[in-house]
Amino acid sequence: MTENQDLNEEKKQVEADSIKCEACGSNLVFDPDSQCLKCPHCGTEISFDTNDSQEILLSQGFNNDLAWTAEEAVVFRCENCGAKVVMNPNETAKSCPFCGTAHVQKLEELAGIKPNAVIPFTFDDKKAVDYSKQWAKKRFYAPRKFKKNICADNVKGVYTPSFTFDSQTVSYYHGRIGKTHTRVVGSGKNRRVQTYVVWRNISGTYYDNFDDVLITAGSKFGQNELDRVSPYQTNQSREYEENYLLGFMAYHYDSELTECWGEAKNRIDASIKNSILSQYVHDVVDYINISTTHQNVTYKYVMLPVYIGNYKYNKKHYNFYVNGSTGRVFGKIPKSILKIFATVLLGLAIVAGIVLLAYLQ
Repeated sequence: MTENQDLNEEKKQVEADSIKCEACGSNLVFDPDSQCLKCPHCGTEISFDTNDSQEILLSQGFNNDLAWTAEEAVVFRCENCGAKVVMNPNETAKSCPFCGTAHVQKLEELAGIKPNAVIPFTFDDKKAVDYSKQWAKKRFYAPRKFKKNICADNVKGVYTPSFTFDSQTVSYYHGRIGKTHTRVVGSGKNRRVQTYVVWRNISGTYYDNFDDVLITAGSKFGQNELDRVSPYQTNQSREYEENYLLGFMAYHYDSELTECWGEAKNRIDASIKNSILSQYVHDVVDYINISTTHQNVTYKYVMLPVYIGNYKYNKKHYNFYVNGSTGRVFGKIPKSILKIFATVLLGLAIVAGIVLLAYLQ
C-alpha cells in the first residue's frame, strides 16, 4: 500500500470515528442549542469549524464532484407516501416524517448531489412541540384531542432541500395603461354620471437586483408551505457540513436545478412587472410587454430546517410545519364538527334575537 493510500485510509477512519463519542462510544448528534455535536447519553460536546456558504455560478450547474458518497449518506423511501429521506449511514429511519408510517425501506440508490449550504436548527423537538401547541391553541375549530396529542413522537426534524438564486436584471418594457375618471354629462332628465378611461403609452428600461430568491426543491414540502413558514435568513446560511445532519433527516430533492430556476424566473418576472407598474398612476392595464435579461446569476443549494408534524384524525392525515430557526408554524388541521355546529347554532340564535327584538319594538 502506497503512502497516499495510507493517508486516505487514515482520513476515512478519522471521519468515521468523528461521529462517535470519545467518552462512551455512542453516536453524536447535532445539538441545536449549543450548535455543536453532543452525546445524548453522557452529554459530551464537540465543536466543529463553520464557514459562510458560497454562491455558485448557474452556468456551472450541478457538479458531479459534489455528490454524496455511500459512506456519507443513505436513502430511505416511505412505502406509504413515497417520500425519500437522506440519513447518515449509522442511523436508521424508524418512521416517515411526513405520514408517520413505519414502512420505511433502505434503498440501494445513491443520495445524489449534496447541498453546499445549510441553515442549522436552532432549537430541539421539545421546543418545536411547544411552538406547535401554541399555534394549535389559536385554532378555535381544532378538536381538543388534536391539541392535546401533539408530542415529540409525531414531530420530527427534517432538512428540506431548496435553492436560492441571485440575479441582476435589465428589463425593457412598453405598454398601455389607463386611469378611470368620471364626469357629469347631459341635463335635466338626461343628466348622468359617465365613466371613462384616459389612456397613456409607457416604455422604458428597468434595472433590479434580486438576492436569494428562495424556491423549494421538494414536493412534500411545497412552495406554499415554504412561503407560509418563511422567512429564513438565507444570507446567513453556513457552508454545508455533514455534522449538521447527525440526528436529523434530510428530505431528498424532487426538482432539479433547472426546474427551480424556471420557477424563480417566474417570481422575478412577477416582481419586475409589479415594480414597473408601481411607478405610474393607473388603475387599468391594457397590456404590458417586458423583456428581461439576467446577468451574473448564481445559486446555492441550501437545506432548510423544518420540524414536520403528522397527525391522523378520522382516518385523514394532516401535516403541520415548524420553521426550525424561527418557530413559525403553518399547517392543515382537522376541524371539530361539534364546534362548527355550536357556532352555527349561536349565529342563528343571535339572528333570531335581533329579529325578535325588532318585532317587539
